[in-house]
Amino acid sequence: MTILEKLSQNRLLLSDGALGTFIQAKGLIAGECPELWNITRRRDILDIAESYIQAGSDIISTNSFGGSVFKLAQYGLENRVHEINAAAAAIYREAAGSDKHVAGSVGPTGKMLLMGDVTESELYDAFRDQAVALEKGGADIIIIETMSAVDEASLAVRAARENTKCTVIITMTFSGDQNGEFHTMMGVTPEEMVISMKEAGAHIVGSNCGNGIEDMTGIVKAIRAVDNKIPVIIQANAGIPEFIDGKTVFRESPEMMASFVPELIKAGANIIGGCCGTTPDHIREIGKKLIR
Repeated sequence: MTILEKLSQNRLLLSDGALGTFIQAKGLIAGECPELWNITRRRDILDIAESYIQAGSDIISTNSFGGSVFKLAQYGLENRVHEINAAAAAIYREAAGSDKHVAGSVGPTGKMLLMGDVTESELYDAFRDQAVALEKGGADIIIIETMSAVDEASLAVRAARENTKCTVIITMTFSGDQNGEFHTMMGVTPEEMVISMKEAGAHIVGSNCGNGIEDMTGIVKAIRAVDNKIPVIIQANAGIPEFIDGKTVFRESPEMMASFVPELIKAGANIIGGCCGTTPDHIREIGKKLIR
């Protein structure tokens, strides 16, 4: 059964939590490519994936956030896009088995069309190559994450829809202002995201990262103000990140994050999980709040 079929039955689904936090704890050093661990430290990545399956996740996202040709080129790995992304998806498919979902993670490229440092066709090709490799490795979902610009996000959605059979999810990162309104750093509102991403072909929309789960209810309400049918995914940080003694610390406990889940469900969220700073314990507690 596909994720869209499950959602059509009004089921609430649980996604996973942070990946970078785990990799750093396992010894990632400054200047090292996290995505290369899919090749060099496969067992460690599999352990992370399995930990979220054990916590109850219905959907787990691959170690491929920085797997575009543009990001991999920073490490001299631009010729290994297919290898690295396919390996990422294969690891997570092994952990997920046949009954859970693997979301191939696609992050921003770091290139801006407005600045003229990349063309639309170059961006499209980069997203296409990454999505195709993730599907070949075993992903049944492409999740395009942490986006802030409509043009880049639209190209990513189109590339995934037009070149794979995967369900396509798009999430943007919003910050609230003093008026209680939300925008990405490029000025995109949740309402604008829904309209533009549906036009591009996204099956599921939502938000990830940001300052914590408390603000996410307002974001869901803004989405639902313009569309009450499209499935919505929310993956919040474990609070506002703080830099203490050279380390990034997230203070929201699993119980604290889970306490906001009923409000998110009431607002209209369909899939809930975590982002930076969250752990399998956070995901386990969130899962307890989902009626499934």
